[in-house]
Amino acid sequence: MSKTLTAQDLADTFDAFNRHDIDGVMTHFADDCVFYTVAGDEKYGNKVEGAEAIAAAFSGVWAGMKDAHWDHHSHFVHGDRAVSEWTFSGTDANGMRIEAEGADLFTVRDGKIIVKQALRKTRPMFKA
Repeated sequence: MSKTLTAQDLADTFDAFNRHDIDGVMTHFADDCVFYTVAGDEKYGNKVEGAEAIAAAFSGVWAGMKDAHWDHHSHFVHGDRAVSEWTFSGTDANGMRIEAEGADLFTVRDGKIIVKQALRKTRPMFKA
């Protein structure tokens, strides 16, 4: 019997993001997962493949913004698709801050995230 990803699993994942706990975050990602970043050179952002590379990308956000935080508002799962809505905030090393709403679109398999497509409002950073 395959496991089902739940809205609580997504909430737990975002709680782990906010603790900057990479092991807690990656608990719900498959080894062969794909992450499409908010921004990048391609129309979909950048494509990051595999759990190890994705963990490094997430850790890079935390390294660049020590106060990175996702205020997660809602999560839902329907079959093999899921959505999380959040507001991201963080301050970079130069004291520039961002606060912007966003969402993640997920594809899931056997209770694990196999695709994370991150979408975020475009908003200029401001002095903290």
